[in-house]
Parts: sequence; structure tokens; C-alpha cells
Amino acid sequence: MNRLTNQIKQAALDIGFTKAGITSAAPFDEAAGKLEAWVASGAHGLMSYMESRHDKRRDVKNILPNAKSILSLALNYYYDSEQNPKLKISRYAWGDDYHDVIGNMLEKLLEQIKIIAPETEGRWYVDTGPLLEKAIAERAGIGWIGKHTNLITREIGSWVFLAEIILNLDLEPDTPAEDLCGTCNACVEACPTDALHEPYKLDATKCIPYLTIELKPENSIAPELASKMEGWLYGCDICQDVCPWNRFQQQTHINAFAPREENLFLTKEKIETMEQEEFSKRFRKSPIKRTKLAGLKRNVKAMNS
Repeated sequence: MNRLTNQIKQAALDIGFTKAGITSAAPFDEAAGKLEAWVASGAHGLMSYMESRHDKRRDVKNILPNAKSILSLALNYYYDSEQNPKLKISRYAWGDDYHDVIGNMLEKLLEQIKIIAPETEGRWYVDTGPLLEKAIAERAGIGWIGKHTNLITREIGSWVFLAEIILNLDLEPDTPAEDLCGTCNACVEACPTDALHEPYKLDATKCIPYLTIELKPENSIAPELASKMEGWLYGCDICQDVCPWNRFQQQTHINAFAPREENLFLTKEKIETMEQEEFSKRFRKSPIKRTKLAGLKRNVKAMNS
């Protein structure tokens, strides 16, 4: 078991993942219960996709019936660069869409695992399926869920994407990660909209990424929240920027995540006058295409109001 586990982890690292950990396919009853209570409270806002498929989030055997293990993966995306402080984009969206980049890596990795263990059956996900990604990563020893509700790794902080492969293989599980936030409340204190109303609890309806990305373009941003957006056009990095664990941040080796310089210094005037053709060309294969041109224009309008 140990030999196979180590081979699979090494294959993940060889393909380019930053960290790889294993946990069993046992149900995630506690984490699933917390999510269901969070949704019931309405803190998820208009993200209706959070309201269904709880059975699959709770137990991955409802996805892959013969699942025995979950391979949890983290990929560093940190790049250091300046950007327009009056119109900021979350660091994760500076380069190419991580769904595409990591999806290709996962396909190659699953192929490698099938070479190592021909009896392998697996399903991979990168932020697209009904999985409790952070709970999986925490139980697999990748890192812990911080007070800002992002996953923090001890080695390089929180600038990581998460992905998973559910496997029918009996692998050696890693020790769950320990919460090392301690008494620090930097993220809670720094949140300008009070979305982090207390440690480990996020009200998505006040969170700047929700307002600028998840909220559909036809929905306006409440003026009392718009006035506190601090120049964030798409997403927000405030709670991660202030996290002491991110002093260990390292530049990623994934060139696809390198910033598109032309997008780091956008102006309000540029967004206001942008046509669909330019938007499609500028943000091709970028996460920013998700919010649509109408969403960007709405975000700028909210800042101006």
C-alpha cells in the first residue's frame, strides 16, 4: 500500500502539482453538516448550485460507488506583480483559467496512475463538482481551513488551487492538517465589508468576490457594500494579503498563471467603453470571462456610484 501511495504522490509532483495528499473515501459528515447549515442560513446568497447534491458532497461513494481513497492536490498560483490599485483583479485571475490548466494536468495524472495500477478507476475534479474540496484537503494533510475560510498550507501559504481524484485504490491516508491560525484575526479585522463577521464564518452575500463575480450582471451591488469594495473589479485578495502565513509565498512555476500585463492596468474608462469583441479577445481563456462584459461594467458603475 505504501509503495503504491508513494508512486502516485510522486507522479502528481512530477506532473507539476505543489502538494499531494491522501485521505480515505469515508463520509465527510461534519463538514457536510456545516455546509448544509450555512446554506440553510442563506449565507450562500444566489449561488443556487450550493443547494443541491449534498449527498455527493457528504459521501464520494455517491459519485464513484467503489471509491476507497481521495487524492487531494494543491497547485501554487502565486505571481508577484504590481497592478492598478484603483481597479484590482484577484491574483488567481491574472493568467489563464485554472480549470483548463489543472484539468489537463489531472487527465495526464489519471493516465499515469492507470499505468502504475491498471485496475484504477477514478473521477477528477477541479472546483467544478460536488466535492468539499477544502475539507478533503484538510483531512489529506494538505493544509488547514483558515479563519478566512481559505485553505492555508504550512509551506507556501494560501495561494493554491485545489483539485481531487477519487480513486478505487486502497491507499495509505495522510495525517489531517492541524489548524495553525492560533490567536491571529488579521483576516477578520481586514475584511472591509464584514463578510467575515467572525472567524471561520463567511457571509458570501457581503463578500467582494461574490458581489463582483457570482452576482449575475443583472443584479446590482448594494450601495453600502459598493462603497467598501476598495477598488476590486474582479474578486478580492484582502484576507489573503494580510495572512501571516503568506510570508512563505513562492513564485509559481506554471507559466500559464503569469499575469497578462494588459489586464493589470485597466481603467474605469476602458471598461466603460469596452465592446464585446475586445472583451472576448482580451479575456479569452481567462477566469474573468465568467463575469461577462456586463458584469465588469456593473462593477465599475457600482464603484462610481
